[in-house]
Amino acid sequence: MAKTHTEIKLFHLYGTKDGVVSVAHITEPYGEGSEPVVSIGVSLKGNPLEPEWKVHIPYENIDDLIEALEIAKNEFGKDYVPKDNATPLDYDETIGGD
Repeated sequence: MAKTHTEIKLFHLYGTKDGVVSVAHITEPYGEGSEPVVSIGVSLKGNPLEPEWKVHIPYENIDDLIEALEIAKNEFGKDYVPKDNATPLDYDETIGGD
């Protein structure tokens, strides 16, 4: 299990009554010697230590995540209305796991 869990930011999940999003730095998340990650958790019950959903992002992927979030915000934000001629993004076979 995680050696240390350091909370970076906690904020209310828009559109929910008690939901929270937590962002934390975790060292050795998968056991001794594993690389640290940023953990993003979502708890609809308001408990950041027991999120219903979470994702671990290696620090090497943070810039890619930020870029993707900026695209999502700018291209598909709150006021986004799909165009009749909208097409899906091209699939990149180099992305993904084994």
